[in-house]
Amino acid sequence: MSPNKSASASDLEPRKGSPSPRLSEHAFKQRFLNQFQDPAYGRLQAELSKLASAAWDAYANSRKSPKTRKAGPGFADPDYELAVDWLAAREAITNAQQRHDDSNGPIRLLLINGSPRSEHTCPGEVSKSYRLLEIAKAALEQRPNTKIEILDLSRLASEYGRQIHPCKACFSTSAALCHWPCSCYPNYSLDQVHDWMNDIFPMWVEAHGIMIITPVHWYQTPSPLKLMMDRLVCADGGNPDPTSTHGKHAGEAKELEMKGWGYPRHLAGRSFSVIVHGDTEGAENVRRSLADWLKSMELVSAGPLAEIDRYIGYWEPYATSHVAYENDQAMQEEVRNAARTLYEAVAATRQGHQISVGADLPQPRQK
Repeated sequence: MSPNKSASASDLEPRKGSPSPRLSEHAFKQRFLNQFQDPAYGRLQAELSKLASAAWDAYANSRKSPKTRKAGPGFADPDYELAVDWLAAREAITNAQQRHDDSNGPIRLLLINGSPRSEHTCPGEVSKSYRLLEIAKAALEQRPNTKIEILDLSRLASEYGRQIHPCKACFSTSAALCHWPCSCYPNYSLDQVHDWMNDIFPMWVEAHGIMIITPVHWYQTPSPLKLMMDRLVCADGGNPDPTSTHGKHAGEAKELEMKGWGYPRHLAGRSFSVIVHGDTEGAENVRRSLADWLKSMELVSAGPLAEIDRYIGYWEPYATSHVAYENDQAMQEEVRNAARTLYEAVAATRQGHQISVGADLPQPRQK
C-alpha cells in the first residue's frame, strides 16, 4: 500500500482488545503433561513433574528465544540481541541466494507435492499428486545440468515432529513487522518448535523454477500447502532486518512503513508451473488462485502448458481413482510437458532470452 504521509501518532497506535490466551499454572501443566499418555512414561512421573515446572517457568516468563547474540555489523541496531535460530535461518537463505545466482551452477528446480495423503499414515495409500510429481521428476531428469529438489508436504501428516506453524499475520499490522525470514518461530515458551519453514525458505530461494502439484480439498488447496503459502508472505515485502523494529515492536514497524516501504520481492523472477487435479469440482479455481498468488509475488508463469487443471475419474468412486489415473495417459503426458516447459522457461531466462513483457515498467501501486 502507498504510505499515507498525513498519518498521526494516534493513527499508528496498535489497536488492542482481543481476550488473553494466557493459561494458569495448573492449566498449563495439565496440558503439558497430557502429551505423555503412553505407558512407557509411567515410571518417569517425578522427572515429568520437573520438566513441567521448567516449561512453566519458560512460559510464565515468555522466553520466546532463550538463545540470542548481538546482531553485529550490517544491521540497523548492531547491539540488538537476535535469536540464534533466526541468524542461522538468515545465513541459510543467503547461501541459497548465492547458489541461485551462480551462473555456472545447475538449473535448480523445486517440485512440491501439496497433498497430505500417503501410505505411511491413516489413508494407507500414496497420493495421485505424488505419483504425478514422480512423472514430472522423471521428465526433468532427462534434461541436462539440472538439480531437482523435492518438497513432500505429506510429511506434515506422517513424520514425527514435522510442523508448519500458522502465519500470525504480522504483515497486516505492518509490512516492516513481517521479517524475512520469519522471526515468529521458533517460540520456545509456547512450544511452537520444529517449524519446517526454516528449511523450506532456502528451497524456494535457491530454485530457478518451482512446480506445485496438488489436489483440490473442498474447493481450496490442502491445508499443508496453504500453511506454507501463508508463511511465504515474508518473502514478498518482508523486512530483512528485525533490529530495525527491535523485534516485534508494532509501533516502530508502523512508523518505519509510513516513512516509505520498498516491499522487497525476495523471490521475484523465478519461473513456475502449477498442476491441480480434482475428482468433481474446484480444480479450475484452485489452479487460478495458485497462479495468481505466485504472480503476485512476481514469479513468472512458464506458459500455458505449465498451468494445468484436470479431473481424474470424474464423479467416479474414490476406491478406483488410482486406476482412473493410470488409465489417463493424456494427463500424464501433459504433466511431462509442463515439466519440460518449466525447464525451457528457466533455461531461456538464464540465457537472457526469456522476456517478461512489462517487467521493467514502474508500478503505480505497491503491495
